[in-house]
Order: sequence, then structure tokens, then C-alpha cells
Amino acid sequence: MNSETISKHNDNNFYRVEKFADLEILRYKVTGFEELTLRQKKLLYYLSEAALQGRDILYDQNNRWNLIIRRTLEAIYIYFKGDRDTEEFKNFEIYLKRIWFSNGIHHHYSTDKMMPGFPENYFIKAVKSIEDKYLPLKKGESKESLLENIVPVIFSPMTDAKRVNQTEGEDLITTSAGNYYDGVTQNEVETFYSHVKKKDDPHPISYGLNSRLVKRNGKIYEEIYKIGGLYTEALEKVVYWLEQAKSVAENENQKKSIQKLIDFNRSGNLKEFDEYAILWVNDTNSEIDFINGFTETYGDPLGIKGSWESLVNFKNKQASERTQIISENAQWFEDNSPVDQQFKKVKVKGVSAKVITAAILGGDTYPSTPIGINLPNSNWIRQIHGSKSVTIENITEAYDRASQNNGFAEEFIWGENEKELIKKYGFLADNLHTDLHECLGHGSGQLLPGTDPDALKAYGATLEEARADLFALYYIADSRIVELNLLPDEEAYKAEYYKYMMNGLLTQLTRILPGNNLEESHMRNRQLIARWIYEKGMPDKVVELRKKEEKTYVVINDYIKMRKIIGDLLAEIQRIKSTGDFNAGKELVETYAVKVDPVLHREILERYKKLNIAPYKGFINPVYIPVYDKNGNISDINVTYKEGYAQQMLRYSKDYSLLPDYNN
Repeated sequence: MNSETISKHNDNNFYRVEKFADLEILRYKVTGFEELTLRQKKLLYYLSEAALQGRDILYDQNNRWNLIIRRTLEAIYIYFKGDRDTEEFKNFEIYLKRIWFSNGIHHHYSTDKMMPGFPENYFIKAVKSIEDKYLPLKKGESKESLLENIVPVIFSPMTDAKRVNQTEGEDLITTSAGNYYDGVTQNEVETFYSHVKKKDDPHPISYGLNSRLVKRNGKIYEEIYKIGGLYTEALEKVVYWLEQAKSVAENENQKKSIQKLIDFNRSGNLKEFDEYAILWVNDTNSEIDFINGFTETYGDPLGIKGSWESLVNFKNKQASERTQIISENAQWFEDNSPVDQQFKKVKVKGVSAKVITAAILGGDTYPSTPIGINLPNSNWIRQIHGSKSVTIENITEAYDRASQNNGFAEEFIWGENEKELIKKYGFLADNLHTDLHECLGHGSGQLLPGTDPDALKAYGATLEEARADLFALYYIADSRIVELNLLPDEEAYKAEYYKYMMNGLLTQLTRILPGNNLEESHMRNRQLIARWIYEKGMPDKVVELRKKEEKTYVVINDYIKMRKIIGDLLAEIQRIKSTGDFNAGKELVETYAVKVDPVLHREILERYKKLNIAPYKGFINPVYIPVYDKNGNISDINVTYKEGYAQQMLRYSKDYSLLPDYNN
């Protein structure tokens, strides 16, 4: 597919920028920015700069060749003097845009290596046509040496084929192309961390979160991400902008939180990271908030290493009324959960939730971003101090506005009743599901004493996402939700039930290639839940897959029984997590979450292709421009939305390209 620029003939197309490959680029509005105080605007601006400084870290974490490949491709894109109207160059441009989107050479969702649509000899000639000074050459290195290194990585299907391999029975470390480990096997990694963990520690640090584990001369050790250590060039700039942010912090609690994050970046000490997380989770009064650092572990097949990410945001006060209601009733939801009593929190602490407006996306939240977040990930901090949950409503609004009238509902939804349900309640129910997932789902339950937080290993991420989704699905259908005015009536939840089953059983298959199984944790989670409900409900035909005009559709016959099945699965997954039952978790995931019906898959792909809808979407960031008075002080911050996709990516590569070409 050639790159396609979206015309701007109506307001919804403000959100839509361009399409290429399997991707669509959108914009999001930062509604309410102009109403912030100057101090708040400056805080957002400084935090946004800190967010962008870590961009290269994620590229390097995703694969050790990413930076040098990206910089080589960008040099060709900027300085190539040949014919830019050929199919080869157009396909080259799409390949570079895909790498920008995925922060490297592997697909952002499937983690398969993306193969270029232009021949190897075309690439070699293009590199040789570029002046040496524009290429990422080490001192004394020739173009031939550069090509010898990167051509196999780009063009050989077998070289670094998978960024995150989750295939049962394989060595997940040596077969994954991520750059969190070097020279070690899965067994060596698991042995290393089993030895460094303190037994029966009630407050364990997140071992290995901020390091690369390497083997050099027979010795295994960690290279720590910190100032003076790995990624120092970027982290020094991150800290510089965090210092500026601290100077305009909204209150003393926020100031202390930022200072502790600065301390952690300087020391790399994970105990200080926990201290920062506690300060951050207890800062519930600040309107401006942010994430910055090594956070989620989906990029590591063992779920240990944190990828670099950032999100800067401010509170949507009106929309946050619903999350405040959820937070205030957190104990009721925990007490009435269908899980075994011993796995419930006796006293729910520190559950805070809000709806936010994203102001900048960075690292692993850019360009593709989650619609909700719950942090911190440390189980003991969540149990003692609580957690923060957010729903990013200007992102969900952008998705919703960009998808209107695209033909999807007509193609995949069974009947007029279901279409009307989703039209009437879909956006509201989606957002509430996200609220419940992030605020209560991830924050619910507890590990039994002595249970290792990493006991579920490679299956942990899938099971944790399933646990949170199930909690949300179970409660969105509860009459208590209507009593609390979170949904308008007892029909509204059915929109979410139908969309979830349709996605889990059918339409999410548009995101993988024919013949592939599911590997991404969120996709596995959704299929696990949907397939379990479908199978367990078969005797009563709770959910059916029906044919109409040779097309497969989801039909839900009994929403009440479906909720009961959801509760049963929630109870079982909470038991697995609370007890660290690896074998049961493995069996559940491998049985329901991984395998794909090839015939059904082919049908869904053929139907979806006719709609010309990109299955994946991501975002261009707004641009913040300081206004200075005659004394050189910032007197205002303006926000603009005019920057294009390639324009933004090239600017980021120019202004925030801080790491050396090789980090090995």
C-alpha cells in the first residue's frame, strides 16, 4: 500500500493525517491547554522535553541495530539525489515510516521483523550514493563495513526475526531480538535473578527493571541504566528537564516526587525507584502529572526489563467525576468480587483514578499509545500505598472520531439491535471499561505471602491483563454501576460485552498475518477470555458463531449467563496469580490464548481488506512553542497541530538523537 494523505474536508479529518502499510497516523487535541496557568503550561512544556529526550533509549532497547539502521535510512531519505518517484523509493519511504512508528525494525504489535518492499541492491546503491559525513560511520569505518553489518539485519528473514518470542519450548531469550540481554540464555537469566532475589522480602525491588544483563568473558552482570552508566547521554538531558520541571512544580509533594526520580536516574538504585513510586502514587492533588522512565515489561519475553516510556498529561476535571465515584467505592467492588476471600484485599488503600488529557507521548507510548494506564507495577507498593489509574480520553476521542462511518460496524456486527446498542452506548461503555480495568482491575486482589511476583514468568503479562479485563467486564454489568450513575441503564453494558466478544473471537485477527499465532499479551488476553466464554457457554448456547451470507458473526444469546462465566474465569485467574501457579497459568494461556483458526482467520482478513481500514493507529504529538518576553523569560506557551508525520520524526531525530550509534 502506498502512503496516503488524508484530505481535510470535515472536522473528523482533523484527527486523520495519513495511511501507509497497516497503519494510520492520527492527531489528538489537547483541549483545555489554553485554560491552564502559565506555571502549569511551563511545567507541561518542561516535562514534555524530558519525555522526548529518551526516544533513542527505546530504539536501542528494541534491537541493538535500530539506531544505526534508522540513521542510515534517514540519511538516504534526506540526501538521496536519485529519482524519488520510483516504486523502489516509495516503498523505501514506507519502510522508514514503519520503523519510525515501531521504534525499530520489528512490528510494534506482532514484534515480527518488518521486511522492506525494495530490493537489497537498491538499498546498497542508495547508501553508496550518500556522502560519508551524513552516514552513521564510526571513525575510519567504510560504507562497505556499514553495509556488511546492517544488510543481513534488514534483508535476511532469519536474522533477528522476532523481537519478543513467546513460543512454548524455545529459549525465549536467545530467540528474541530485543536488546535487554546479550550473550545469556533463558536458563542463565532465570538462575541469575533467582540468586540475587532476597527470600521472603516483603518489599522486593523490581529486580532487573533498569538494566541490560550481559555475559562477558564468562561473567554475567548487569549494565545499569543511569547517569554515568548505560544511556547516560539521554538520561543527562532527561534530568536537566526534570530539574526545570521541579522549579515550577505545583506543590511540595510533586516537587519531592520529581526530585526522587532525578535521584534514581543518577544512582540507578531500584530502592530509590520504589521511593519515587510511593511519592508519586501519593501525589493525588496535582493537576499536571507524568510518567517518565523504565516502566512496562512487555518488551521482555520474561517480563523483567522495563522499556523507556513517558506520558505527560493534565486532569480532565469534568470526566474525572466518574473515576472519582469508582475510587470512592473501591472497597465495595473488592468485597463483592467473585474470587476466593483469601485472595482479596482486606482493606483497599490508595486507589486513585482520573480521566486525563494527554499532552505529549514519548518512548513506548509513542506513536502507538495505550488508552489507560495503572501504575506502579510493584505488587507490595500497590497493596500498601495504592495505585494511580488513568483513562486518556482525548486519545479515545481521537480514535472514535477517526473511525466514524468507516463501514466496520456494517461488516462485522450481527444485527440492527447490536448496532444500535453500540451506537448508543459504545463510547461511554468503552471508557468505563477502561476506568474499571485500570482503576480496580489491576489494583484488585493480593498475592499470598511468599508468592514470587515473577512466578508466572512469560505468561504473567497475559494473565495480568486478563485479570484486569475480567474484573472490568464482571462489574460493568452489575446493577451497582447504574446505581452509581456510571451507566444510564441496565442495557448499556451489553454494548461492551458484544464488542469484546467480537474483537476477541474475530476482528482482532486482522492484526496478524496468515499462519501466525497470537503472541502479543493483550491480544492473547482478549482471545483467552472470549474463547473461554464461548467454550464454557456452549451447552446453553450463551455465545454463538453464526453464519450469514457465508460470513461469520458473534451472537450473544444470554448476557446474564455470560457474566457468570466471566466471574468464574476471574476467580480462577486470581487464584493463579495469588498462588503463583505457573502450570495452571501456562495451560490456560496455551489452550485458549495462542492458537488461531486458519480458515476463520482468512475469512476475517478478506472481509476487513475490502474496508480499507488500517488495523493499527498511532499519533503525531502537538508542538509546544515557548513565547519569550523582552527579558528572555517565558511569557506563554503556544500549542500547534501543523507538523506532519515525517516532519516530526525527522525533527525528533535531529533534536533528540543523543545516544551513540552503538551501545554494545
